[in-house]
Amino acid sequence: MDFELNGVELDVIKTAHDFAESRVRPRARDIDEQDKFPSDLAAEMGRLGLFGLHMPEEYGGTNLGYKAYVLAIEELCSVSMTVGAIMAINALAQECLVRFGTDAQKKRFLPPLVAGESLSTFAFTEGQTGSDPRAITTVAVLDDDDYVLSGEKTFASLAHSASVAIIFAKDDTGKVSAFLVDPKSEGFIIEKEIEMLGVRGEDVCPVMLDHVRVPRENLLGEAGKGYGVLLTAINVGQLGISAEAVGIARGALAMSLSYAKDRMVKDKPMTDLPTTQSLLGEMAARTEAARWLTYRTADLKDHNRLTGKHASMAKLFASQAANDVVDMAMQIHGSYGYTKELEIERLYRDAKVTQIYEVVSEVQRLIIGATLAHES
Repeated sequence: MDFELNGVELDVIKTAHDFAESRVRPRARDIDEQDKFPSDLAAEMGRLGLFGLHMPEEYGGTNLGYKAYVLAIEELCSVSMTVGAIMAINALAQECLVRFGTDAQKKRFLPPLVAGESLSTFAFTEGQTGSDPRAITTVAVLDDDDYVLSGEKTFASLAHSASVAIIFAKDDTGKVSAFLVDPKSEGFIIEKEIEMLGVRGEDVCPVMLDHVRVPRENLLGEAGKGYGVLLTAINVGQLGISAEAVGIARGALAMSLSYAKDRMVKDKPMTDLPTTQSLLGEMAARTEAARWLTYRTADLKDHNRLTGKHASMAKLFASQAANDVVDMAMQIHGSYGYTKELEIERLYRDAKVTQIYEVVSEVQRLIIGATLAHES
């Protein structure tokens, strides 16, 4: 891997950085406090090409690769994880379509998703599933030329703004299949938004499927092979979350350095204190390590060498780094950081979810360990 970013990648960073500073930063606190999805910012991201960085040109993307994708997410999440996570969530359906969609499905769904004219939601988790697809209770019954879906999904991000949903259900053979579902379909019920601790404004809702009819041609991939579709999407989702975590850590470090420089202790800036320098040094080292592991993982994806082990390693390490860094940032900010007056408390809340969604850290460790145990 070349550790030098090329000119195009630097342009991506500049575009995302300028957007983050001029459009997102002034709104970040309000998005969190009002818990309202920033639909206008999502549309702007589409116009800037941020949703298509890793997508093929034939569907409106720029095909710059997954490294460009994580670079943009990092920039956005250093200011607002809610805004940056929109890219990562939308990428789940994009990845499913690119890898498993028919030509007709790609032509229909990908261009608006890439342009930001529409968004997608991805619904796998149920009340009893956790990380186990065998526990799925949502069913898909074939009826003439339609599948009829019935069940409930607990966490569907971007639900109210989505024009297409990826739904996983068991067919009559008991195997999992993936479906492209129109959220406006009769029986597709988006329930009351869940109020989250962090990443507020992401429109996370339970979804009820009350005998929703889905045309047979909306089966995504092969019948009974939805678990493979899910794993492919999750690997890209974990890559996006790794970038989110790096962005949060970077934001926390920047806030801490700024605060410590301005905070005077016995007529000297707090940055002169050895304890503060020690914390800042540790924060910087962990952020940098997480950053380059994430970039390396994106490079593996660009070269079709990404495995579940690699994706799990990046997410496990980066999410832990983010939580450790924001914890140290809170120590630097002291009691003031624990108030709503300073924004470090928002990053403190946002960081935790990186260890939870798209498979919890405990399972990530098992995936890595089991893979190592079975490698020859």
